[in-house]
Amino acid sequence: MGNTDYLEQALDIALTAGTMIKSRISDGSLIFQKSSAYDLVTEVDQAAEHLIRNHLYEKFPTHRVLGEEGGVSCEQPLDIQSEPYLWVVDPIDGTNNFINGLPGYTVSIALIRYGVIQLGVVYDPTIQEMFWAVLGKGAFLNGRRIQVSPVQSLDDSIIGTGFPSNIASDRPHMLNQVQNIRDCCRNIRIYGSAALQLAYVASGRLNATWDLSLQLWDIAAGALIVQESGGVVSEVDGRDFHLSTRNILASNKELHSLLVKKLNHSDG
Repeated sequence: MGNTDYLEQALDIALTAGTMIKSRISDGSLIFQKSSAYDLVTEVDQAAEHLIRNHLYEKFPTHRVLGEEGGVSCEQPLDIQSEPYLWVVDPIDGTNNFINGLPGYTVSIALIRYGVIQLGVVYDPTIQEMFWAVLGKGAFLNGRRIQVSPVQSLDDSIIGTGFPSNIASDRPHMLNQVQNIRDCCRNIRIYGSAALQLAYVASGRLNATWDLSLQLWDIAAGALIVQESGGVVSEVDGRDFHLSTRNILASNKELHSLLVKKLNHSDG
């Protein structure tokens, strides 16, 4: 099978999971605390990941799956660079939005082969928007090719970010960065889903986005979608993007170096 065949399966699985999640938005699902009172998971997150895993195992029984709620799919140590087929899954990116009946939660699925992201899918079930990309094939929204914004000035830019769950260190860090750009951009938006904000950069709705302390399942799919739409993805400090990246910056090529300089100016 080629990447296009794997994409078709990923699109179908994301749609199935997203439809189930949307149907459960008002059913009083149980909520659990994870690493902190601000980092939550629901039984719907768990059910959605279970659904995605089952579909992937049915189609690809020899592949491995790394998910936010269930970890890696077997007990063997995970070496991402050596994995021939590793699916990376975030069943609900934006759980706090989902819990409160807000839009802006997504299903995110990526396929990695030997350390290289091959495809990414981000599905917003609220408004039925499916973003996807295949390595070397471009990025798309509901079948229409998308590109990053051509904006060249920070003054004309709307920039996304996230509000980290770690209140002791990450939130002050993020707020310092907001201070650094508050007077040189048109506005700042927080949608509550890193995957969605990356997809919005890819489609030109946002001109850039940055986020702190993310995990691979938050960004794998969205990062490829940005790159395939002509955008740039890096560490917030400007270093190259890797699968170990946790502090991410995405924008078009014109804005990227400007944002690296502004976000890291006198930070801390």
